[in-house]
Amino acid sequence: MNKHEPVVSRRHASVLEARRLCKIASSPHAYVRGTTERFYDLIGRMPPDRIPEGPPVWICGDCHLGNLGAVANEDGRIDIQIRDLDQTVIANPAFDLVRLALSLVTAAQGATLPGIVVARMMDAMANGYADGVEVPAASAENEQVSEIVATTRRRALGRRWRHLSQERLKGKDEHLPRGKRFFELETPERDGIDALVRDPGLRTLVLALDGDARVTARDAAYWIKGCSSLGRLRYAVLLEAASGGRPFQALIYVKEAVPHLAPAAPGLRMPGDHAERVVAGARALSPNLGERMIAGQVDGTSVTVRELFPQDLKIDVDQFSGVEAVRIADHLAGIVGRAHGRQMDKAQRNDWIGRLRAGAAQGDAPGWLWSVVTDLMTDQQRGYLDHCRLIARDDAGFVS
Repeated sequence: MNKHEPVVSRRHASVLEARRLCKIASSPHAYVRGTTERFYDLIGRMPPDRIPEGPPVWICGDCHLGNLGAVANEDGRIDIQIRDLDQTVIANPAFDLVRLALSLVTAAQGATLPGIVVARMMDAMANGYADGVEVPAASAENEQVSEIVATTRRRALGRRWRHLSQERLKGKDEHLPRGKRFFELETPERDGIDALVRDPGLRTLVLALDGDARVTARDAAYWIKGCSSLGRLRYAVLLEAASGGRPFQALIYVKEAVPHLAPAAPGLRMPGDHAERVVAGARALSPNLGERMIAGQVDGTSVTVRELFPQDLKIDVDQFSGVEAVRIADHLAGIVGRAHGRQMDKAQRNDWIGRLRAGAAQGDAPGWLWSVVTDLMTDQQRGYLDHCRLIARDDAGFVS
């Protein structure tokens, strides 16, 4: 695209949608990540008793492999938690378990692991999740964890602002580099961002500063970012802040809040504003993240606002061995189980574990989980190939 074309053309919905469709065609796992709506459509077509009904709790709603990772709290503590809560909702916790299983199995197939490893992964997931629900206060640090997960955490511990600047800003500290990812704001967007920067909540919650701290916006831009969410409103704000000591820089991520896709549990109240719902879900599921988020508005659109820490890292899985695949399945399912179990009392936890494991032999994945995931795999593989066929026939080709 000619660099002299108007900025709005590169942000046009049709251009971003074409890029999104090409991005999710890059692999079967990317397709699973980018088709949350299809996932819940397939779930909705199943008989009501196909998936056990757990106690209604806040769930991630889009619990795939890429949405778990290292998350730092305001004091620098790093834990592996759910790191994206766009789809959070009070609903059946089984949805998160099924979505994570589908994501992990697809990743395993991409790594050309044999079916016997996939079966062991499913067993490990069922056991890890149930253990997490049963003892939600247990620390994952004391378990035999996945080396991939442990490596992610070690990498996060060593990261500083310079690493974030290099990755996100091409090493720039004065402004956001315009071009492929960052674009100029329109006037109403600029006004909305200025209002967010003046919001006391940005100082006290997002930045964890005193209320009288000085915060200055150096630059702000529209940010093309994401996979399934590509094309929704995203903004980056480069701040300089000072509170009694040396000034420091911060990168703020402003993200459009969208309706949830998972069916909500009936009869329970949630915040009506989508951004407030996301913040509430994040605080229940991922305290390190939720406690440094606020809800806001930009030009009439509900948004969530948080600081991007250098230590916030997704779990990057390109290839892994059979042993590592089983470990990562156990570990990540345990993290999700603890996030759910913290919201239940003891009786609810025991009842939910019993329903999850009904009819399963000791150490095996329950039959319902195996059959649901394998049926979804069949549908997703067909959907992926059909999607790629359409992309291949499009004269536009792949959009970088």
